[in-house]
Amino acid sequence: MTRLRAALTLFFALDGFVFAGWVVRIPAIKEQTGASASTLGLALLGVSAGAVITMTLTGRLCSRFGSRQVTVVCGVLLPLSVALPPLTHSALALGLVLLLFGAAYGGINVAMNSAAVDLVRALRRPVMPSFHAAFSLGGMLGAGLGGLVAGQLSPTRHLLALTVIGLLLTAVTAPTLLRYEVPPVPGAHDAADTGASGGSGDTGAAGRHDVPARAARRTRGLVLIFGLVALCTAYGEGALADWGALHLEQDLDAHPGIAAAGYSCFAFAMTIGRLSGTTLLERLGRTRTVVGGGLLATAGMLLGALAPSVGVALVGFAVTGLGLANIFPVAVERAGALAGPGGVATASTLGYGGMLLGPPAIGFMADWFSLPVALTSVALLAAVAAGIGAATGRTPMPGERAAESKARRPARTPVR
Repeated sequence: MTRLRAALTLFFALDGFVFAGWVVRIPAIKEQTGASASTLGLALLGVSAGAVITMTLTGRLCSRFGSRQVTVVCGVLLPLSVALPPLTHSALALGLVLLLFGAAYGGINVAMNSAAVDLVRALRRPVMPSFHAAFSLGGMLGAGLGGLVAGQLSPTRHLLALTVIGLLLTAVTAPTLLRYEVPPVPGAHDAADTGASGGSGDTGAAGRHDVPARAARRTRGLVLIFGLVALCTAYGEGALADWGALHLEQDLDAHPGIAAAGYSCFAFAMTIGRLSGTTLLERLGRTRTVVGGGLLATAGMLLGALAPSVGVALVGFAVTGLGLANIFPVAVERAGALAGPGGVATASTLGYGGMLLGPPAIGFMADWFSLPVALTSVALLAAVAAGIGAATGRTPMPGERAAESKARRPARTPVR
């Protein structure tokens, strides 16, 4: 179990490392392809389109072949595909290869989160945030390394180096991930199985046929609710990544270097929050962690958006990162516990949709009102996530009542 956890953690770190390495070379590849800002934006949609299209398919592949096996395959495809963008010389070609890169990126996200859900269930400890902390750490490392080598290496050599590093890491960790099985937990798949099957089996009574159907509808509804929570969290992350620096520079007259540190404060605080996420979940539980995190992010984003000075805004960004840190991992873990890989795929797709929705939505609202007012929408959605967390925390999950009744039911005395 320890080896499985370590191997899976490395795959999360690999995902963040490769993606951040690609992001820091976008300006150089824009210059290489000669794309305008608008055509580059259309080409970059290839990453999003490839990811969203693949996520649902990956959930089905995980159910059929196994989450760990699909993780390893995507762990090969992701490093291979990141080497393709520097080989293009037009926006159209760039968009096409980014479809492949986005497909690999979306695939590994669903697969490794599904594998993590199985491992969390077997460990019986809320360690999901630690995997996402590895993703954040990998992203910080990839961005830092990319910044260091950007002046010395061309995008082709840099991203090819990422390919080599990624393939080596996959080769080292894949045997561990494939060799060891996650021990089954009795009753762990009851809810997922009930939600997945619309039939009722051999009940013999017409009234009983409605029970699995109702349970399936309730499970799907809860998965969508947890996906909405993930969307609210990812919306804030995407908004701050694209608009945080501009807000600091345009509205608060910050120096460009200090403005660039805005997202770094947010990302660093989110990493710290995820590293401490397991302890928080063990002490506070899922509901209090989600509700408290959502309220903390609400306060932090209101402070960051409406701050009168740069220093106060940076503090607000950091508080927002701490608040949002563990909401997405908890939402994905709950969706996976309810509906298996399909639940992870649904929640991840909605979450990724929130990351895509954030930047353009902020842009439109900034035109209608102002950028500070637009950024308060991040606080609003964080409050929505907190409210959903409070509501679902009082609602027993499918299978929980049955498990409780089994635990409380006295053992039958055999008739002699």
